[in-house]
Amino acid sequence: MKQTNILLESDTNELEIVEFRIDEMDAHNNLVPCHYGVNVAKVREIIRLPQMSRVVNAKPGVEGMIKLRDKVITVINLAKVLGKDTGDLVADRVVVLEFNNLMVGVLVHSVSRIYRISWKNVEPPSHSVHSEQVTGLVKMDDRIILVLDFEKIVGELCSESALRPLAEGALLSSEGGVVDRSHKTILVADDSLFIRNTLCQTLRSAGYAVTEAENGAEAWGIIQDKITHCTQDGSDFRSHISMMITDVEMPQMDGLHLTSLVRKEETLKSLPVVIFSSLASEDNKRKWIGLGANHILTKPDLPNLVRVADELTL
Repeated sequence: MKQTNILLESDTNELEIVEFRIDEMDAHNNLVPCHYGVNVAKVREIIRLPQMSRVVNAKPGVEGMIKLRDKVITVINLAKVLGKDTGDLVADRVVVLEFNNLMVGVLVHSVSRIYRISWKNVEPPSHSVHSEQVTGLVKMDDRIILVLDFEKIVGELCSESALRPLAEGALLSSEGGVVDRSHKTILVADDSLFIRNTLCQTLRSAGYAVTEAENGAEAWGIIQDKITHCTQDGSDFRSHISMMITDVEMPQMDGLHLTSLVRKEETLKSLPVVIFSSLASEDNKRKWIGLGANHILTKPDLPNLVRVADELTL
């Protein structure tokens, strides 16, 4: 975990993933191994499935609850969430995840090992086979590891983690009256379509113009194009992009490396950068401010999103 913490403090553009399997049976009752991954920074521990209690009127995908020392946590049957036919296969391992100030357990068939890789080697899923539950693909020599969007999966099953757009009426006004934000453009970089749509809908409802990027590399490309445009016509960069909001975990380029690149560019010294992440512990917040972020928001803290944007741009 010490190495993992280092990756969350710097702009190495690397991550460590835990690989696990949720297998399924094909039409001929043959086992099909399926490989998935999750950022080690989200993994609290991995345990054998203890005695589990069922939940009355639970949502499909919620298998039950277990007691883990002094806490009772929800257990998610990931095979059901992913729509798999597992036949008689038994999932008896629980990957305990902690993020968004929430702890949940995920049932899996087996856990293999941890890999340290560059975000450059994590590819966005192609649009032809796109799944809202998958945010990245890691190509190994003999298999593909799918990186799952646990913020979306858990958010849909656990109401306390839900990320919902805010009411438009509350966003357009403030104590001083109606606020005109239409002349400000915010660049939002997040690989999760679910979270990016929610963020952008909230900002647009407040009156901001929004430019979207699916990952840090795409966001950096947008920024470089704007810099070139400003150099040619002599305009101020912030007349094109007033602020950047970025996730940390993204294929190709993570948000920490993106933030570091922004701060190394003289033209962008005054550009406000907000990191919006499920990994925003108090310790990580201090480290990310040191990298050059102006503010850190912890998912799913949407109520403060527009307030922070107003403070940094208006």
